[in-house]
Order: sequence, then C-alpha cells, then structure tokens
Amino acid sequence: MTTQLLIPRLEMSMTEADLVEWLVPDGAAVSEGDPIYTIEMAKATQDIAAPASGTLKQIAATGQTYEVGTLIGEIS
Repeated sequence: MTTQLLIPRLEMSMTEADLVEWLVPDGAAVSEGDPIYTIEMAKATQDIAAPASGTLKQIAATGQTYEVGTLIGEIS
C-alpha cells in the first residue's frame, strides 16, 4: 500500500509552503513518526513526520513553493 505525502495545512490561513529540504534520501527506509522533510510557512519552519513506515520516494524538488495538498512524495 502506498501512502501519499502531501503539503499539509498547518494553519487555517495557510495556502502554500516552501519545501526546504528532505531529511531522508530518496529510496531510503523510513519509520512512522520519523521526521522526513521540512517545510517553511510565512512565520516558521516545521519538520514533518512520516505517516507510515516503508520506502521513501521523493517526487517534489526542494527550494520550490507548493500549494497545500500538493503531492510531494510517497511511502510504499
């Protein structure tokens, strides 16, 4: 089963975020709860934890701005 990684809405007014960095290399094994990427919003940065365990597939590039809900990776 594949789990999609989407840009989360962390604040009600949030519409987009910058993908600052992947904390885990593409193709690496991740465990649920491990921090896997960092996003930056208007006022803060936030590490986002893996919602599932498996192998990370990065889809989105760092240094770009993405709308909330955009698919940036998968865990399978």
